[in-house]
Amino acid sequence: MEERSFTRLGRAVGVVGLGAWQFGADWGTVSETTALETLDAAVTAGVTFVDTADVYGDGRSEQLIGRYLRSHPDAGLLVATKMGRRVPQTPEAYTLANFRQWTDRSRTNLGVDRLDLVQLHCPPSAVVDSDTVFDALDTLVAEERITGYGVSVETCDQALTAIARPGVASIQIILNALRHKPLEQVLPAASAAGVGIIARVPLASGLLSGRYDERTRFAADDHRSYNRHGEAFDVGETFSGVDYGVGLAAVRRLAPLVPESVTMAQFALRWILDQPGVTVVIPGARDAAQARGNAAAAAVPPLDADTLAAVRTGYDDLIRPQVHDRW
Repeated sequence: MEERSFTRLGRAVGVVGLGAWQFGADWGTVSETTALETLDAAVTAGVTFVDTADVYGDGRSEQLIGRYLRSHPDAGLLVATKMGRRVPQTPEAYTLANFRQWTDRSRTNLGVDRLDLVQLHCPPSAVVDSDTVFDALDTLVAEERITGYGVSVETCDQALTAIARPGVASIQIILNALRHKPLEQVLPAASAAGVGIIARVPLASGLLSGRYDERTRFAADDHRSYNRHGEAFDVGETFSGVDYGVGLAAVRRLAPLVPESVTMAQFALRWILDQPGVTVVIPGARDAAQARGNAAAAAVPPLDADTLAAVRTGYDDLIRPQVHDRW
């Protein structure tokens, strides 16, 4: 698999990673056995980057990844976790004392002495603006609790603020064929600064897999049921904030562009990898077959200029009015 570098971490990773939210919660039930089989399939297919968070299943996702690391010590994984969403979202919660406590818990869950990458987990904008917060993160690096840090953001403005911080190694942001705004300023700024870009929600919560239609029903404990209008957290995390019906129409418009022998999901992932400045894309996978299929997107040839232009036109026609100015 092609590798790209996190310059400020001094580490290169395969361009297709694995998002591990589903191992914790909010996507229906994923058993421990299935989670471990999914991790193994991803690693066997060339994945070297896994993204998780302390809040996913209140630590379950981290713990399962920790189990895998213990049984596969030579897997060569860079594990990125996130912190901050297990407490009320007030700037006062983002203190050095809490950071130490949170990272200690993640180190225990993952079974490691030092975390590879810790990201602030979609914090309030006031946190991203705070010098004290980033001083505290620098202290964690100096104390060797973490190798580096980044910020997972909701908005492009937050991303640009974080990129300007000299210690930030990565920005995690929603980027997919239904969410183009980061292409305008965020990716160029990150590239110029040597900051890695982790593209999350790459399949728009599964919309871009092409497997769903108007008859699809999601489990009650799946955020695609209970957060469709932002009832539990930012609606941008569910179907990228796109109305479900409009999203289906957009996917149907993309379908004729998909090359023969390539799945819709692989096409959507390849589109992200073709955007200059992207370091790694982190699709989730509920089973081993999905993990292998996602990893195979790295071998899909780059999309041609006409295809890229057609994706942009579809976005402009159907999606831009709904999401472009919101995040």
